Amino acid sequence: MDPALRQITERVRAAAAEGTMLSIRGGGTKDFYGEPPQGEPLSTTGLTGIASYEPSELVVTVRAGTPLAELEAALAEKGQCLAFEPPRFADGGTVGGMVAAGLSGPSRASVGSVRDFVLGAVLVNGRGEVLTFGGQVMKNVAGYDVSRVLAGSLGVLGVIAEVSLKVLPVAPAEATLEFACTQADALRLLNEWGGRPLPLNASIWREREGTGVLSLRLRGAVAAVEAACTHLGGERQDPAQSAAGWQSLRDLRHPWFASHAEHDLWRLAVPQTAPVLDIAGVPMIEWHGGQRWYLAPPDQRPQLRAAAQAAGGHATLFRPSDAHGHRVLGRFDALSAPALRIHRALMQAFDPHAVFHRGRLYPEA
Repeated sequence: MDPALRQITERVRAAAAEGTMLSIRGGGTKDFYGEPPQGEPLSTTGLTGIASYEPSELVVTVRAGTPLAELEAALAEKGQCLAFEPPRFADGGTVGGMVAAGLSGPSRASVGSVRDFVLGAVLVNGRGEVLTFGGQVMKNVAGYDVSRVLAGSLGVLGVIAEVSLKVLPVAPAEATLEFACTQADALRLLNEWGGRPLPLNASIWREREGTGVLSLRLRGAVAAVEAACTHLGGERQDPAQSAAGWQSLRDLRHPWFASHAEHDLWRLAVPQTAPVLDIAGVPMIEWHGGQRWYLAPPDQRPQLRAAAQAAGGHATLFRPSDAHGHRVLGRFDALSAPALRIHRALMQAFDPHAVFHRGRLYPEA
């Protein structure tokens, strides 16, 4: 067994015997996400390196403590990428943290989420056992697809030690178009375009200097992108400036996110066909209408959750205001009674001694 992995298993076994709670930590760039971490830090940064990479097979296997930047650089050398564009909120984020958080970038609605690209995983459970799930091929149909359950689990099931991921070639062509329109018109256009064979990859609607602006990113074959630009019209943007803008959106460094430190940052996931929501303030809309960001004062929390549920979606308190910080509990919508029973049963099966912080996702768990 790898010495770094052996050290982690021994630490977990000792914690289980002593009744100590551990807090899994990679680069620490997502500590703000979910409920406040609790327990003694358990670092995964010793689990580094790309275990195997087969560019012709579009599969990479990488240890969880490997810096995300290192993995993306290795893929870029072969003209490949993580198509779901995982956000990098700060330097030092790791591959394990990427999977544990389960967050995706601007292209999520077109290419899929982190979960869709996880082929297999190695996990250290709450007994200190090393478990292997899935594999290194596109189709793993035998048994339960546990490896994908780890995406977004925030470490409540165990320590992700290694993951196998599907990768994709970088698109040969890209273009960004801009359209001046209202929020309602933007949602209508996105739904209309979504029903056509267009190389839509990402979108963002926001207000800029009091005017609504819809930006649309096209990716794909050169002929398809050029034909779509001609068909859709709009104002074609400078490639370098557009790339920087999409990068800032991916990493939540876009000026919109820093505009009001005294407000909570909310992420609402709703059907793409949902109309303009009855919420005060002007949102920023991504994922062809499916992801809507709001900045709101703390007293609007019940209204935001109610509006998301009424639209058939859910709301996440992504980042509380500076004044409240980690004191706020209940970042995610509460689970239904059946879902909560399943959630608790999974944690009991993987971590019977409650070594890992069970309340990282839901305080009531």
